[in-house]
Amino acid sequence: MVQQVAKESVGTKGNHKRTTIFTYTHTKRTGFRFILYAEGKDIEEDIRSLQLDSAEENNGVVNPGDARPEEVEVVDKMEEDSEEVQAVSQPVHPEPKVKHKEVSAVEDAESQQETEGNNKRHLNVVFIGHVDAGKSTTGGQILFLSGQVDDRTIQKYEKEAKDKSRESWYMAYIMDTNEEERIKGKTVEVGRAHFETETTRFTILDAPGHKSYVPNMISGASQADIGVLVISARKGEFETGFEKGGQTREHVMLAKTLGVTKLLLVVNKMDDHTVNWSKERYDEIESKMTPFLKASGYNVKKDVQFLPISGLMGLNMKTRVDKSLCPWWNGPCLFEALDRIEITPRDPNGPFRMPIIDKFKDMGTVVMGKVESGSVREGDSLLVMPNKAQVKVLAIYCDDNRVRHAGPGENLRIRLSGIEEEDILSGFVLSSVAKPVAAVTEFIAQLQILELLDNAIFTAGYKAVLHIHAVVEECEIVELLHQIDLKTKKPMKKKVLFVKNGAIVVCRIQVNNSICTEKFADFAQLGRFTLRTEGKTVAVGKVTELPTGYYVVDKDMECGYLFSILSLYHKTFTDGLLGEQPTWGIL
Repeated sequence: MVQQVAKESVGTKGNHKRTTIFTYTHTKRTGFRFILYAEGKDIEEDIRSLQLDSAEENNGVVNPGDARPEEVEVVDKMEEDSEEVQAVSQPVHPEPKVKHKEVSAVEDAESQQETEGNNKRHLNVVFIGHVDAGKSTTGGQILFLSGQVDDRTIQKYEKEAKDKSRESWYMAYIMDTNEEERIKGKTVEVGRAHFETETTRFTILDAPGHKSYVPNMISGASQADIGVLVISARKGEFETGFEKGGQTREHVMLAKTLGVTKLLLVVNKMDDHTVNWSKERYDEIESKMTPFLKASGYNVKKDVQFLPISGLMGLNMKTRVDKSLCPWWNGPCLFEALDRIEITPRDPNGPFRMPIIDKFKDMGTVVMGKVESGSVREGDSLLVMPNKAQVKVLAIYCDDNRVRHAGPGENLRIRLSGIEEEDILSGFVLSSVAKPVAAVTEFIAQLQILELLDNAIFTAGYKAVLHIHAVVEECEIVELLHQIDLKTKKPMKKKVLFVKNGAIVVCRIQVNNSICTEKFADFAQLGRFTLRTEGKTVAVGKVTELPTGYYVVDKDMECGYLFSILSLYHKTFTDGLLGEQPTWGIL
């Protein structure tokens, strides 16, 4: 564990000053103590400038009284150089500087006017469930009832569906936009749409239900705050989805693993001729789902709500179902239930984290994602991790509207300068400079084994596909550290060589390429993951420990280096620290 990251002491070595940057690290295995230090003539000056830069990133304003005059001159020169670079890359419309900027009352009024319509709370809702349960139809009906789709468009979709002899699919066409999905009647990619109620702005994430597209479902659920589990009440369809191997079961487990803590379970197709709003059928489904939801980790009384609907006809969705159709239902309709859901508030002042799910070119490089922590404003300087590229925020778009700033939970499109589209991949994380996200190739995790493939043994050397936020990466179990006793929840003393289905084990996982992650205790959304192999989810887990190291922002290059303690022997880094070549050793 890193005990301190600060200047500890200043000594002399010949004509050079030696300053200890990183004091010591104590490891459980060896008990050795490390010191990382840099040597140079003006190293103390560099550290003061480094601290000055850090203060700028944290507060946006530097108190001149806290720094010596020559230090302020160095920083001002850096900013002049930065302005010259911006002038070259953006000759026509240079972006305003953010550092040292006093926001005027006029700008405050403009910002307030821009965001006046967005003062409602925002929730991301993922629709999950077995294939053909009616997820896309329900999502399309919600958009129609909330006024996002006009009658002319609906008539066009009705005609198109009738021409394909699929009259009941027309509502799904609102969410399923590409021709392949409309022909097959199966959602392939995660559909995205927006609607509002009186108190809340919602983003609909329509996840595919077919088992072949579970990776896409994971991508959608990882962005969600709440889930709507759609179950078909039609005779035979519920049983198909709920039985062993059905997607209803897998989707529930994945949703819980991916952080969807609140669940609305809507029993769809209640108007079908095999059901006719039957209370017996509704009670049967509720009685079978409740034990399974409890086993999956949901508190059914607090976190789950059941309600009957008809997605095709729009019944019990915006308004409550008529008593003549369903005399036994006295609960809320779907819109009311969505409005009543309460989630844990997010921290708008935390370190900025936005996993990138997509990118494209549009007058610059534009990235898409959901803000998991912190806030962002136009003009902010951020890092794209793990490639450590420093970028500047040129514009922010929320629900197709340009805004000056945005907080946690929002789905954003951010236009950046300082990086090309081809240098960004899905799973990269847009991060604050002061506290960047960790980039690792190895980590310690606690895994729960769900169901291994036939004849498979979970041991060191086991390989699978890791899904963590927007990252999809091949991984290998390098070492099983210890097994957790299911009764006492404490580590077993016996050395573990392999584990079976249902076991909980702490292990070391290695990936081929550097990925962005955090400890589950620090950032839950960036620290939970699933392991899949051959189209099947075999384990779920959370990151418990990351490699020891720390991050330093270089004042000249304005980029970072992550130094990890990897060896007991003397080594010279090839990368320079603060303009000098550092060395590190053991004392």
